Amino acid sequence: MPCLGTPLSPTATRVMLLGSGELGKEVLIALQRLGVETIAVDRYENAPGQQVAHHARTIAMSDPEALRALIEAERPQLVVPEIEAIATPMLEQLEAQGVVRVIPTARAARLTMDREGIRRLAAETLQLPTSPYRFCDSLEELQAAIDGTDGPAIGYPCIVKPVMSSSGKGQSRIDGPADVRKAWDYAMAGGRVSHGRVIVEGFIDFDYEITLLTVRARGADGSVETRFCAPIGHVQVAGDYVESWQPHPMHPAALEKAQQIARAVTDDLGGQGLFGVELFVKGEQVWFSEVSPRPHDTGMVTMATQWQNEFELHARAILGLPVDTSLRSPGASAVIYGGVEAAGIVFDGVDEALRVPQTELRLFGKPESFARRRMGVALAHDADVEQARRLAKEAAAKVKPRAA
Repeated sequence: MPCLGTPLSPTATRVMLLGSGELGKEVLIALQRLGVETIAVDRYENAPGQQVAHHARTIAMSDPEALRALIEAERPQLVVPEIEAIATPMLEQLEAQGVVRVIPTARAARLTMDREGIRRLAAETLQLPTSPYRFCDSLEELQAAIDGTDGPAIGYPCIVKPVMSSSGKGQSRIDGPADVRKAWDYAMAGGRVSHGRVIVEGFIDFDYEITLLTVRARGADGSVETRFCAPIGHVQVAGDYVESWQPHPMHPAALEKAQQIARAVTDDLGGQGLFGVELFVKGEQVWFSEVSPRPHDTGMVTMATQWQNEFELHARAILGLPVDTSLRSPGASAVIYGGVEAAGIVFDGVDEALRVPQTELRLFGKPESFARRRMGVALAHDADVEQARRLAKEAAAKVKPRAA
């Protein structure tokens, strides 16, 4: 794969992204800078990545036959899943038949597309420390799992999540019996494909949560090596990231354990590319939470902090090229939400936001806004990470989306 072709020619290196939101858009840009011909696929027209790719295709990616037909028609060398709602068994078939290479592997895409596959791998197969958990198919099973009427009690407080959702959608905390039905209904509304099944997790009294970006890329001798970016701290509200910063300070023993856990999970998943490994930390204790085999939303901060951001790292790794995970400057990101329900919105305050020193903006170009839809992000860098957080939040607050 290191021999790269010319776009829109018979020698082209063709890469298809399944999912073309704001994260996919940045991956597509990184690939294009390396001369790759890109195909952006999404479930709706004019997704952010489709606006910059060589080719845009719109299908229901959870439809296995539609997915097969598209891949066979386009014949990319690489297929890169960027969202969860994909017919991964079909990807496994196509990979086994030698039709395409899936990033990082089709098996990894299947295991990580829902919380059940990856949690069972981490806790039951790899024996990694995780929160206590149960999977439930009904409101009654959820209540029984919490109360312990059919096994060990998860108890209160606890966290309920759909087994498959994106960006924390459908996730909530239950503090007592009055919250159970509300959490179940919210999970049903937030799940993408596997409606009717949730994971309920016992609450861990952690000090903080990090994302450890973990890169599996080829080294100088051609073998796959694992590298880590500096840990990313973040704040989540209802399971959705609202700000992140890098580096997050950690006890050296905790960082070593975090890297050991991330290496164990990503070694088992295999392949090449960047993984976002989420971990809970308390003192020197570390628990595995989740992993995504793709760039992570909290990792958008790396556009301000690293010499090669997470999107460039992913692009390089999947193409078999060298990577550099080193930090350039401490920094932070803060989310800009839509705030309104409208199509074709406009943004006020962009000039004021960019007057905040040491900041940048990324407005994603999503064709439709929702009140809690992520429409952009503010980035800031500063030698003091706390000052970077203040700058990023100040810039984000000045951007005001509104209906045209």
